[in-house]
Amino acid sequence: MSLTVRPVVGRRAKITALGTYVPPQVLTNKDLEKMVDTNDQWIMERTGIRERHVLGKGLGTSDMCVEAAKKCLAVRGIQPSEVEVIIVGTVTPDMMFPSTACLVQDKIGARGAWGFDVSAGCSGFVFALQAGVKLVESGAHSKVLVCGADANTRMTDYTDRTTCVLFGDGGGAVLIEPAGEGEIGFIDFINEIDGSGGVALNLKGGGSLNPSTHETVDKKMHYIYQDGQAVYKFAVRKMSEVTARLLERNGVTGADLGCFIPHQANKRIITATSDRLGLAPERVIINIDKYGNTSAGTIPLAMETAIEEGKLKKGDLVLMSAVGAGFTVGATLLRWEI
Repeated sequence: MSLTVRPVVGRRAKITALGTYVPPQVLTNKDLEKMVDTNDQWIMERTGIRERHVLGKGLGTSDMCVEAAKKCLAVRGIQPSEVEVIIVGTVTPDMMFPSTACLVQDKIGARGAWGFDVSAGCSGFVFALQAGVKLVESGAHSKVLVCGADANTRMTDYTDRTTCVLFGDGGGAVLIEPAGEGEIGFIDFINEIDGSGGVALNLKGGGSLNPSTHETVDKKMHYIYQDGQAVYKFAVRKMSEVTARLLERNGVTGADLGCFIPHQANKRIITATSDRLGLAPERVIINIDKYGNTSAGTIPLAMETAIEEGKLKKGDLVLMSAVGAGFTVGATLLRWEI
């Protein structure tokens, strides 16, 4: 391996702590068999999902972020008042405004912090992550809390057998701080958007174009719409493309990675990407069977799975990648310094 570490103006940034949260309620494939025309075998063969978690009534995405943030800060041993910025990647905000970041800031007591939301579909966490990294690298801030969470079941049509089997609720949070002497932390990233793909994956109702009315509700415009084949083809092509390009320009191969942490949308997409990178199966983190697609929550949840399974260790070279609505695509290369 001849890792090429890009120069950084100012200082380097790293992840110093991780916290995650999933709601206690579980929706299994067997449960779905009672709700819609589907079965466990069909779901497992096509998606790799066995169960997913469902956020309880009266709670919002901010509540999942709060639980994940509390765990993250406790691991690091710091108070919420020390957090300077909060960035939340989500497409299921509690409400149109204020932002989820504002709600999280108030609920955890991060007095004096500022923040904002990032809407990038399932790429929300990797997009928000780079925003946080740049704030630390620039020297503007030293403690940035980045959350990725979605309450997808809130916008899932449980009469649509093609989409209702896919989504779950959950999320996570990481703390980004300056890297220490001799540490590398974040190395490089590639983020892209392709708005022409918006017709294939969207939620049409509730915005300024189609404000909520009886008509938008009757037409089911407040549920996820997905052209499954178009999304699948784009995801396989772009996740493979950006990850391979990112590794190549940094002088590394799949064999150099400690682990690959992909967005958990579909097991077949993950397998296709890891095969192209030449990754051994044991280096690919897959937990979609337990959580389904939690959108911006999948990568932090997969990070925790990697740690629990002993596949993410200090000094490991780590690749993260996601593809989402927009279309959006992102890949991040870093050295794990915890």
